[in-house]
Amino acid sequence: MAFREDEHARRLRLAAGMHRVSRRSFLVGSAFGLATAVDLVATKTVQEQRRLPQILNLPDTYAEENFPSTSWILFPGYKTSWEEGLFILHSLRPALTQRGQMAVAGYSNQGMDLQHLAEVLDRYVHERQLRHLYFYGHSFGGMVAVEMAARMLAKGVDVRLIMMDSSPYSRFDVLDRAMFESVVFFYEAGYRVPSYLRGGYELGERIVNKHERSWRQVLEQTLEQLSPLAVSSTLIQSQSSYIYHFDAKRFQHSIGDTKIAWMGNPDDRTVDYRTARRSWSVNFKANLLTADLVTHGALPAHASPQWNPGIYQPLIEGVEDEFFPMPGGGKSVSVN
Repeated sequence: MAFREDEHARRLRLAAGMHRVSRRSFLVGSAFGLATAVDLVATKTVQEQRRLPQILNLPDTYAEENFPSTSWILFPGYKTSWEEGLFILHSLRPALTQRGQMAVAGYSNQGMDLQHLAEVLDRYVHERQLRHLYFYGHSFGGMVAVEMAARMLAKGVDVRLIMMDSSPYSRFDVLDRAMFESVVFFYEAGYRVPSYLRGGYELGERIVNKHERSWRQVLEQTLEQLSPLAVSSTLIQSQSSYIYHFDAKRFQHSIGDTKIAWMGNPDDRTVDYRTARRSWSVNFKANLLTADLVTHGALPAHASPQWNPGIYQPLIEGVEDEFFPMPGGGKSVSVN
């Protein structure tokens, strides 16, 4: 009799435990599913809002008053969202505001389309009555800046400078070529990576290359890629394809008197510092101001002004003061 009572008690406890576990699992699973659904809806909404490229202005009273007809345009690098582009621009603001107003190119989440981007930039220039432009090419944005300079010059817009930040000259300067080429292969074969999977391979890449970042940077950059505001997978794939097929020699004789200042870091683990620096220096010798600017101490070593503004700002100001001096020979001033 006691055995039967003990057995009944054990079964009742097991049933109660199963009930608790099932309810907990159901609630956790439901919460995860709801969060995923909300993220997918938010992601889809943001991507719809960013179907078209835009030029995003960063207001600055000093620059607007002193340089009403001149502006910097920042062309963001690989996987860089509109928000991060503005963050980079703001990080460089004390230096950039010394010579012009500031704006960043927001790429379309439908993919890279430089013809459309050039039309949007041309409209921005005319609406604001700009006569002179300075370009900042962040990582692969340096490639974009060269092509956009050629397009703007063809429209009669004066592009004075392309400031290149660790910009590759060709796909052969990309160090992790196997991963990069696989992305291009799948994109050109018609495969599109769902945007809700974004962030996964970036996290793995950052952990593998942990020496380039602090754990805080790994976490923050991964969360950016998981955010609904992050760049779409389609844009990332099309950027990879753009880099893969980029032919700088097409623009050797198309950027006129536009000057180039190239900076980088020998410790760069994303772009080969030596080959990229040499290729720009040799093939654009007529336009090159300097390729001797080194971002010593920057972490990550590759194109990271948003993390290391104190390293980048003096380099930019040095180029401005030496090659584009203020009227009367004045130098850069402190701007709050």
